[in-house]
Amino acid sequence: MMKKIRLKFGICIALILTVLCSNLALAQGDAMAKSILDKASSTMKAYSNLSMDFDYVLDNKAEDVKQEMSGDVILEGEKYVVNLFGSTQIFDGTNTYTIIPENEEVNISDSDLDEENTFTPSKFYSFYESGYTYVLGELKKINGKNIQFVKLTPIDTNSEITNILVGIDTKTNHIYQVIEIGVNQTRTILTAKNIKTNQQINASVFSFDQKKYEELNYMINN
Repeated sequence: MMKKIRLKFGICIALILTVLCSNLALAQGDAMAKSILDKASSTMKAYSNLSMDFDYVLDNKAEDVKQEMSGDVILEGEKYVVNLFGSTQIFDGTNTYTIIPENEEVNISDSDLDEENTFTPSKFYSFYESGYTYVLGELKKINGKNIQFVKLTPIDTNSEITNILVGIDTKTNHIYQVIEIGVNQTRTILTAKNIKTNQQINASVFSFDQKKYEELNYMINN
């Protein structure tokens, strides 16, 4: 579950998971597609912080499986807190804390910002730069917004991902929707809502209160 939370947020949002620069990817990228992705990336990186709600849908028609849920995330610098799958994950810049009320446990892990599997907001904003070719996709009207899609295809032929569609709001240059299509035709869709930027955020939001969870008799796993 922890890997799933990081991966999906890194790709989105997160909104989702997860997200470093490859000359091969850049050389094979469509110039217009790259321009749109670069503009969205630079726009979102410029904010001091960003918060949003998002919808998560996993749809596998072959297996008759469909899951729908909502989540929310706050990003500031390299720190974040995300609520999804009934769990909360906090990254304070050094450690990752995953709080799972259903199991009454907290998993704590050290995080190296240089590690590939460590999600950070900056990686999310630029995940497309490494390991993908990309071309301009469809321009769609969704909920009154003009959403320009860019289609990303993994360079790795053994990837479990067939392609990723990144939808960008042409008015705000915000990433609005990310659709991941797996080789088994599973579609994972993340849609951003209620994006707010440059808000007053209390630093304690990104702090983990271990004493609180010890008093609740949670199991603390280091």
